[in-house]
Amino acid sequence: MKHDLQLFAVIALVAFTTQTRANPPNLQTQSPVIYLADNLDEKDGLGWCIDTLGRGFAERLQAHSCKPRGGDVQFSFEVSAGLIRSVEFSGYCMAHQPNDESTFALVTCDAAAPSQRFTYLPEDRTIRPSEDESACVSVGESSRSAGPFMSRTLLLTACTATDGLLKEWVVLP
Repeated sequence: MKHDLQLFAVIALVAFTTQTRANPPNLQTQSPVIYLADNLDEKDGLGWCIDTLGRGFAERLQAHSCKPRGGDVQFSFEVSAGLIRSVEFSGYCMAHQPNDESTFALVTCDAAAPSQRFTYLPEDRTIRPSEDESACVSVGESSRSAGPFMSRTLLLTACTATDGLLKEWVVLP
């Protein structure tokens, strides 16, 4: 009986610690692009990209289905300055600017602004604010409909407390 309980505990631990990952996304967005390594529940397998809220230019950012035609889901990572630049909106960068509606904003690029500087760690595929490397850029746990696509909240969370599925990014130059 004791052996059976120990075996059950080991099996339960392995099942708990081995997360089921969806297939990687079937990314159709051209480079440069920054996308979540796991497709999660994106219904068309397109993956999750950083995106402006709504159509076209917007000051608020979210995670959104990676659009096959790119556009406002295309961001590049400028390693030397630590800037995450919008490809669609030249001169605009991602900034950590929490307010009542979102955690990240699209603002005029300023390499001297601490809120705009990020570090990408390829060994764990996390994006972290340069001023607080214990925090990670992540996506919310739940998704919602966004027209023909899907969206999630883009968050800044404690890296150690965040599921890897929600914080592991791929940066394609």
